Amino acid sequence: MLMSKWIVRNQKILPIGVDIGHSCIKMIQLAESDSSLQVLSVGQAPMPASAATDEAERRRCAVSAIRELLSHGRFKGRNAVSALSADELQITSLRLAEAESPQADRALRKEAAQRFNLDADVDAIDYLLAGSVRQDDNVKNEFIVLAAKAGTIESHICLLEEAGLQPVGIDPAPCALFRSFERAMRREEDKQRTIIFVDVGYRYTTVVFARNSEICLAKQMPLGTARFDEEIASKLEMAAGDAEPLRLRLQRDGSMEEGTRQLVTDAIVSAAEQLAKELSLCLRYHTVTFRGKRVEQAVVAGGGANEKLLLDVLQRHLSIAVEPAEPFRGLDLGDTKCGDECRRSSAGLALAIGLSLKGRGPAAAVCEPSEVAPEPALEGERS
Repeated sequence: MLMSKWIVRNQKILPIGVDIGHSCIKMIQLAESDSSLQVLSVGQAPMPASAATDEAERRRCAVSAIRELLSHGRFKGRNAVSALSADELQITSLRLAEAESPQADRALRKEAAQRFNLDADVDAIDYLLAGSVRQDDNVKNEFIVLAAKAGTIESHICLLEEAGLQPVGIDPAPCALFRSFERAMRREEDKQRTIIFVDVGYRYTTVVFARNSEICLAKQMPLGTARFDEEIASKLEMAAGDAEPLRLRLQRDGSMEEGTRQLVTDAIVSAAEQLAKELSLCLRYHTVTFRGKRVEQAVVAGGGANEKLLLDVLQRHLSIAVEPAEPFRGLDLGDTKCGDECRRSSAGLALAIGLSLKGRGPAAAVCEPSEVAPEPALEGERS
């Protein structure tokens, strides 16, 4: 069993979840004892603005940040699970007639390879069964296809190894995000609800629709908190780097001149409405595809979860309950060095928590891609 050598005093040490974002590196490690989960160590390190646009700089800074977090944290072992960034992972939905299901693997790989310009024999192509849908008079199976170039995965593994980690899994971000929240959806009434999990990162937003402990829709869109800063910079005629402090100040206490506050507010609302429109399209697609499956709630994670203006705009556009994620809920923080700032930004750790949970065992398999993919599989070594 994955990580079995780290079972100490009836405690199973899970791998380190490593979320390499465009603006921040987040790492967390959990341990499982009986039915409880404890946070062993957690850390975050900002990435310089130059790393967002320069891949070589991003890689160098990521390696340095991970080493720093390892040296100052209480992480046990070096086994790690990470995720490709949104611009490295391709996601699409494809449908096949039920009669084609026995040949689904070949058909899906061929279609994904053509759509994303991949080599089906070399690159990683995996999929999830989203459910059955009715199209005209036919019933078809809808699949969520996840794909990435083999070279991209190999490069990511090399980065982790250079930073001193031992990668035991490369997990699709939608699966890790869902896994982070699935543990809280154990009641029977929760299993019957459709919930949207929205991870608003710096440059990308990952969206996952979940029902009955399964993912039924996943999408990534190139909109994130960086768009808020770009809108602020445009309205105030300043550099985007100077806009972020204003946005964060508005989050904290709004202590700024009234005219500036209004311009910043207008800019954030404008960017939030762009994201809300994209999410509305996802919601409409889900409603049409899975008829009768009403969405009841949206949970927002990532840096965007701290933007109250964003939450208000989403609730107005989606007409469902919208709330910030609380991924630490139900976790024992013990004597973890987790200060107030870490707790305030806990929504940004949802993806990293889901990555660490990859090593939990059978419960982590509820949203895994199919097991029939040739290596290199998207999730690396499977738990």
